[in-house]
Amino acid sequence: MTAIEQLHAALRACPLVAILRGIRADEARPVGEALVRSGWQLIEVPLNSPDPLASIATLAQAFPQALVGAGTVLQPQQVAQVHAAGGRLIVAPNFNPAVVREAVRLGMACLPGVFTASEAFAALEAGACGLKLFPAEMIPPAGVKALRAVLPPDALVLPVGGITPTNMRDYRAAGANGFGIGSSLYQPGASATHVEQKALEFRAAWAGTMRA
Repeated sequence: MTAIEQLHAALRACPLVAILRGIRADEARPVGEALVRSGWQLIEVPLNSPDPLASIATLAQAFPQALVGAGTVLQPQQVAQVHAAGGRLIVAPNFNPAVVREAVRLGMACLPGVFTASEAFAALEAGACGLKLFPAEMIPPAGVKALRAVLPPDALVLPVGGITPTNMRDYRAAGANGFGIGSSLYQPGASATHVEQKALEFRAAWAGTMRA
């Protein structure tokens, strides 16, 4: 299965990306186990975490059923480093065409960060397989609905930033395909038990949006 096929399969199962900013390599496996046990299949380790490539390698080896990769990827050379560590997912807070092109070249799934319609269309044209709307705190559901109206129907739109179980429903109704969940799910030092509890809460909240 290609990385893009795995991304789509994971989004169908549970369209939530775990953003483990600040995780240590020795914490990666137990936290990963908690997420996978909760049904999450998308795991991102931001590159401004301690020894992120070691965490990515640990997660990718331990959980082949999950699509594991890096966030805060700013330069194309970082894409190659993530690929060498076993990562297959590239997420960024911004749109850098060179990062997207390198991810595409290596057969990786890429979700660049965009804020405007111009950035969104440019990212899709460059080969992005989805869009990270960031920061979602500054893009209310009404903004997502307006953007969704002009984007290709099959474009993946994932708001990130300030997403909670209580505001997911409105974003989902506006056309969001999923979400990236960061500090509401994991903060440095959080136990695997705590992460599992939060992961289950978010998954239940998403299921509630599907019943709405």
